[in-house]
Amino acid sequence: MSTSGAEDSAPETPRLPVGFRIDGWEVGAVIGSGGWGTVYEARAVADGTTVAVKVLPTGALGPGQRAALGELLAREVRFSSEADHPHLVRTRAVRTVDAPGLPALDGATALVMDRAEASLRQLLDSAGTGRAVPDAVRVLRGVAAGLAHMHDAGWVHGDLKPANVLLGPDGEVWLADFGLATELDGTHAHLPPLGTLDHLPPEWWSQRTGADGAVVRPSADIWAFGILAHQVLTGGLHPFPGATARARSLAAQAYARGTAPLRLDAGLDDAWRRLVADCLAPDHAARLRHTAGSLAARIEELAGPPRRRRLWPLAAVALAGVTAAAVAGAALLGGGDAGDSTEDDGRDTPAVVTGAHSPAATGELPENSDVPKALRPVFVAAARRCTDAEVTPALLAAMIKAESGFDADASRPGAGEYGIAMWTPSVFRAWAVDGDGDGDKDYLSAPDAIHTMSLYVCWLDQRFKQAGLPAAELPALIAAGWRTSDRTVIEERGVPERVRPHVDQVLRNLAAYER
Repeated sequence: MSTSGAEDSAPETPRLPVGFRIDGWEVGAVIGSGGWGTVYEARAVADGTTVAVKVLPTGALGPGQRAALGELLAREVRFSSEADHPHLVRTRAVRTVDAPGLPALDGATALVMDRAEASLRQLLDSAGTGRAVPDAVRVLRGVAAGLAHMHDAGWVHGDLKPANVLLGPDGEVWLADFGLATELDGTHAHLPPLGTLDHLPPEWWSQRTGADGAVVRPSADIWAFGILAHQVLTGGLHPFPGATARARSLAAQAYARGTAPLRLDAGLDDAWRRLVADCLAPDHAARLRHTAGSLAARIEELAGPPRRRRLWPLAAVALAGVTAAAVAGAALLGGGDAGDSTEDDGRDTPAVVTGAHSPAATGELPENSDVPKALRPVFVAAARRCTDAEVTPALLAAMIKAESGFDADASRPGAGEYGIAMWTPSVFRAWAVDGDGDGDKDYLSAPDAIHTMSLYVCWLDQRFKQAGLPAAELPALIAAGWRTSDRTVIEERGVPERVRPHVDQVLRNLAAYER
């Protein structure tokens, strides 16, 4: 493939028993759990006040993980102790767990925090695509006000996203999870190279990470607010296309380079469209004049006269099998969202991708075909990663046959392409999927290469549909995009002549596999 363009898992955390005392609080049920720790519902023994307690053990972690957690924890505790604003979640106390009978938890740090009812992530999941969440303006007003307070105090949030916005029982809106919050040193600060792909600004990818970490500025939070505002106003739609978080980040980078336009949802009215577009200015310098304070003022103008306070419709935001408490609790963890990983959550995608099985994707390949029997279930499973009708086992097999003849050891060293799908290694890393479930993502592994091809092909399919290219030609356009790039196919409005013989071969293979 000629187009240019892993997270370590922490050990499973142990649990405290119901009724365990941490100083003046009694632990109850688990609200949520992430890679670094567990959040419990708890009550104050003195007056019965309900809180959330985030417990972060370090004993089971390796030295590198322990150091990373220690740094994030120290940052969160320091900021939380200084934060004093109605739109920032409060850390009421920091305690050490005394549990000699539970060695894995003895000495763990416990943060006693405000208890939320739900997260914005959950509210988005219940809103329905294309519809603003209930009280969308109230949410954005609170987020902008909290962010403005942080920036005025000289701090950057560093990980603004729906899962880190919590909703209280009386309509409160709180920014949460300050593990990546960092204090500015002049115009910028440094952070470890962490964050959520869907909300990182394009410049993040072009800078080098030095000994102090990656450079971060308040303008990074402004970009993240633009993404979040688009999601709140559209029921979860991400403003950049892609089947995965990595794909969407690549689309954002293409926009920042000027090779792709910014296409915001057509349902946004002009005033909100301008606000979101200002937040998503393509580089740091262009976003400088749009501060969190100025955004908060603009939102106040758009909101009009203050309305009577409403309670959150929590009954409407309950998800099947997931309680409001679980989602809100998971937002307090450094290990990610509840049911939403950095790799891909499948929810913020403008097109319907991942999770469902399209009729075309579930078909078997012909028994008498030349597709190796061992690979047939791989093609079927890989195609199920995309619900676009064009991305079928037959199309993936047809492309692989044209690329390598199903040879897992194939290579074109001169072009820097290797393996059964002829991946360029650097491109593969941006999209990589562990197709064989062995814990590794390897472009020389046939299942990994084929599953990853399915995601990329799904993204190509969406790009070409958005560009208005003929639907009947999509299989040919996808094969051409794989050999060249999405940009080349869109600019030429069809299959480039230089790859026409290759595309014709793919189409002949496809016709044979669809019989």
